[in-house]
Amino acid sequence: MINTVLFDLDGTLVDTAPDLGYALNLQLARHGKPKLSDATIRPVASHGSRGLIGLGFGVTPDDANFLTLRDEYLDLYDQVFTRSPRLFEGMDELLKALEKQKVKWGIVTNKPRRFTLPLVQSMGLFERTACVVSGDDAVKPKPSPETLLLACKEAQVTPSQCIYMGDAARDIEAGRAAGMKTVVALFGYIDKTDKPHEWGADNMINSPQELLSILEEHTLGFKG
Repeated sequence: MINTVLFDLDGTLVDTAPDLGYALNLQLARHGKPKLSDATIRPVASHGSRGLIGLGFGVTPDDANFLTLRDEYLDLYDQVFTRSPRLFEGMDELLKALEKQKVKWGIVTNKPRRFTLPLVQSMGLFERTACVVSGDDAVKPKPSPETLLLACKEAQVTPSQCIYMGDAARDIEAGRAAGMKTVVALFGYIDKTDKPHEWGADNMINSPQELLSILEEHTLGFKG
């Protein structure tokens, strides 16, 4: 039976797109480029610095200037990443319901630890979690299952006892490889070119509260 819910961070648990976009626009301005709208940035926000640098500058990790641009972006983001992160609408109610029913919850993200921990701490979430695992806590981040398996060790649960929820194909791939039930957060940073129905998730939800009905089915005695 399920007793633990693990969340991706950006685009699933927390809406960080405004600050990710703010840092990108600071960088674009530094290079004399026009700012991008929130609507343009938001669908790419879940793909981290690689996706944002690609959006803003049209470069890939294979380009010679990618690392320089990435490091510059991360330094700018470091100055603004706690400006305005917020839980997605309905997420606070979901977390409280999990805690009331003694269901553990944690975070598994590809975000570097230098950002993950201060962000989670600034929102008062760290003390409530069973685990917080960042992309650089393992040799291989998602879509490898390594960080998810590490989260299981920290939370003292087995993969079969977990649901992993995310808003990107790599989240579902990692969750499936780890042996967890998987849920797509359709309220997250889903691009119009994404095809979440082809990712192979066990469930797809349009709001955090919809997870409660899934837990009622898979968690003994759970009442959302």
